[in-house]
Amino acid sequence: MATCAGCGTMILFGGVTEGGLRFCNAACQRKAGISAALEMIPQEVIEAALLQTHHGACPQCGGEGPVDVHHSHRVWSALLMTSWSSPGVLCCRSCKVRNHLFSTVYCAALGWWGFPWGMLVTPIQIGRNVFGLFSSPAAGNPSPALRQVVLASLAPYARQLAEQEEMGAEYFEGEEHEGRREDYR
Repeated sequence: MATCAGCGTMILFGGVTEGGLRFCNAACQRKAGISAALEMIPQEVIEAALLQTHHGACPQCGGEGPVDVHHSHRVWSALLMTSWSSPGVLCCRSCKVRNHLFSTVYCAALGWWGFPWGMLVTPIQIGRNVFGLFSSPAAGNPSPALRQVVLASLAPYARQLAEQEEMGAEYFEGEEHEGRREDYR
């Protein structure tokens, strides 16, 4: 049995192969490529971007931070069908409270109408929203979820660095070029 080089899950059938590595699907292959490219970005740049985002203005209301990723919980039901989710939103504390209150009302109005899951999941999601109103990540420390958002925003920059590195390697592999690679950096 093969395992995915990106996420480590077992691959029974199919998968995507690149450079001798096997991935469970194309999305996992892309994520692994981004991870490799992100390793080229200096840690100081990542930490600076993380702190700038954390202490920056809220993307929802434009108010002051700290900004972090907050999850509100929703459920809706219709007879035999129930759907629930916990989307994360990058926002300040006041927007987080507004999202949790809205999600609580949403669950209370639309969650109960399915059998059996609507009746079971609705109180859980409402409870999670109420608990979320009173808890939050430490104000001084960005959460791991915010770190993932910042890393995703740096991915295009990382890809550009990787492409430049690859182009530089191809340029210096030709025999007609004299000199060493370090001379041009």
